[in-house]
Amino acid sequence: MRHSTQVTTRTGDATVREHPEHLLPPEPPLEQDRAVRHAVFGSPVGDLTAVGTDEGLRALYFDAHKRRPTGETFGERDDDAFEEVRVQVGEYFAGSRREFDLALAPVGDGFQQKVWALLAQIPYGETRSYGDLALALGDKNLARAVGAANGQNPLSIVVPCHRVVGADGRLTGYAGGLERKQFLLALEESDETRASRLF
Repeated sequence: MRHSTQVTTRTGDATVREHPEHLLPPEPPLEQDRAVRHAVFGSPVGDLTAVGTDEGLRALYFDAHKRRPTGETFGERDDDAFEEVRVQVGEYFAGSRREFDLALAPVGDGFQQKVWALLAQIPYGETRSYGDLALALGDKNLARAVGAANGQNPLSIVVPCHRVVGADGRLTGYAGGLERKQFLLALEESDETRASRLF
């Protein structure tokens, strides 16, 4: 039996606990898929659907999430599951949490996992461009591929793809819609930044 070890990645104000083996995950075995379940809970940006297994959270979807899989892949509904996800997301929206401390188990290919790991390192209240992330991967020409992987991020809010903007600072596409992206960025905006726009 393979044992899973959790590590914490901390950069600035963003901390996300991950399973190292999920950085380059194999396809999940059928037995694991049978254990998939989901819970639905409300938030200031509408209902959120948490999907995962005992290994960790696989996805957090908005109710109108682009490229959201069909509900058949979510497993049995269990609204008593993922209580810690519900609590931490609630604290985030209340302004009392800047770091998520959750076991994550997103499913994606190797490149997607690398991009999602970079997203998790963007500090609360800050933004990065697709070009910034491409450079962090060592190739500025990867910006378009980074954008595609960013759009496939299944862990909305927890892995903060909403903190990625265009090179000129403009808001670009977001799986939850630009209104939600704007809401999340405004939520994270510091008092100093907010005040600077008034003068």
